[in-house]
Amino acid sequence: MEADVGRTNFIWDAIEEDLKNGWCTKVHTRFPPEPNGYLHIGHCKALVADFATAEKYGGLCNLRFDDTNPAKEETEYVDGIMADIRWLGFDWNGGLYFASEYYEQCYQIAEDFIRRGLAYVDELSQEDMRAYRGTLTEPGRNSPWRDRPAEESLDLFRRMRAGEFPEGSYVLRAKIDMASPNLNMRDPAMYRILYQEHHRTGKEWCIYPMYDFAHPLGDAIEGITHSMCSLEYEDHRPLYDWVVEKAGFREPHTDKHGDLSHGPRQIEFARLNLTRTVMSKRYLRRLVEEGHVSGWDDPRMPTLVGMKRRGYTPAAIRDFVDRIGLSKADSVVDLALLEYCVRNDLGAKVPRMMAVQKPLKVVLNNWPAEKTDQLPIEYHPDHPEFGERMVSFGKELYIETDDFMEDPPKKFFRLRPGGEVRLKGAYIIKCEEVVKAPDGTLSHLICSVDLDSRSGSPGADRKVKGTLHWVNAADCVPLAFRLYEPLLKSSEEIGEDVDRKDFVAQLNENSLTTLNGFGERALETASEGDTFQFLRLGYFCKDRDSTDECAVFNLVVGLKDSYKPA
Repeated sequence: MEADVGRTNFIWDAIEEDLKNGWCTKVHTRFPPEPNGYLHIGHCKALVADFATAEKYGGLCNLRFDDTNPAKEETEYVDGIMADIRWLGFDWNGGLYFASEYYEQCYQIAEDFIRRGLAYVDELSQEDMRAYRGTLTEPGRNSPWRDRPAEESLDLFRRMRAGEFPEGSYVLRAKIDMASPNLNMRDPAMYRILYQEHHRTGKEWCIYPMYDFAHPLGDAIEGITHSMCSLEYEDHRPLYDWVVEKAGFREPHTDKHGDLSHGPRQIEFARLNLTRTVMSKRYLRRLVEEGHVSGWDDPRMPTLVGMKRRGYTPAAIRDFVDRIGLSKADSVVDLALLEYCVRNDLGAKVPRMMAVQKPLKVVLNNWPAEKTDQLPIEYHPDHPEFGERMVSFGKELYIETDDFMEDPPKKFFRLRPGGEVRLKGAYIIKCEEVVKAPDGTLSHLICSVDLDSRSGSPGADRKVKGTLHWVNAADCVPLAFRLYEPLLKSSEEIGEDVDRKDFVAQLNENSLTTLNGFGERALETASEGDTFQFLRLGYFCKDRDSTDECAVFNLVVGLKDSYKPA
């Protein structure tokens, strides 16, 4: 993806100012996902910002996994995240890193903090730490162990590393200011004891650095100049700067790439909120674990693997992120905008085909039983270079059940008793008789065909108001259509503070509907991931669940826009 140099935002304005005043000589960003799940559409805003910013300024962008919580991290997610980034068209030209690579360096910096009186080992329980922390209107209180001698804290910290103490018995805390108006500066935890095997370091460590300590150090060690993150970390920025400064990275220095730097600068932007979409990774994990979806790549999921499987394209996702832009203001983006971008991208790219979701049989009473026509139909009306395919036409056809009404309202231009319609690329037919099943339901239609009205023939000029799609009942393939709606009933996004009962209650029971129908014979050779516009139905992508007996197609997006671009 090429950065759009014709546009700007407040982050790029800040970077240009930093380049002018000598904060750095080369822009170096990083994308720092946690490997505890797959990337979702919300991550794309940060991902594109990090990679496109580096590209715009001819800089570097690292991919660094912040693997500081081994309880929920897996190599599967590492591999999946890397595949997602490549699928979007990016590459980490600054290198691939893991926070776990810096465990020893972080540990040595922590020991240095202890020796310099900037950290201490505390024995308060988590409940007591919360009580001592104070509130937004009341200052915190010093821990009884805050003034513990550095030598004693250093000894305890080393014994923590050696595995001598149980979880929760000790933590290492930064010594900052328990009266600070910013609660994040009230002696935050730097290290905790955790007997959990790590997906990369195994059992080497039983103490792990906290994110607010490991993250700024990782940025500083790698020579990152601009650390972009979501607005929720704005209150953490003073702690970020404190760690970088106290670790000695704020002094002008030459990084490992030979570029001048004053250390990393954190810049926050509003995260992406999307209507009727679960955007919390914690809740996405629960959707998978509790069986509400089939997996992380369920096409209903807002994960990139789910969107890829559904048929969304990298170009559409990048267009969506570009349209919403980067700002400081929190807002909720309408899901219709994302669908518009997908539809806009697919419209000029994918071939048109015919398929019927709710088949209604039509028998042509004046068509010879043994006769089959081969009709040329274009793949795309605006792209003749796509060519055409031959579609067979015979005595028995399928049309959509919804395209027929016995007692239609005014301006119903589809098929009715005694009415005429044109079949796409074929003939005009007229409904002569409605045949009912013994229970009174609709069985099939008997129609006559105007044999002189074939598309492309002299009689094709005869006008009728309706044109329907169809398939030849004797020469079609069975299809399963998976139709999707948003996962949530409400337009409100599920936040982290929603309890389990409310979370389940908000799920849309109609998020997946499966219909069984037929498609034209040419669809038989479609491969997994192939996308088509099924005329008058929407865009559909062939799913991996397809079998030789029945091809499965996922609805990518419908044909109608509810979003109107400015």
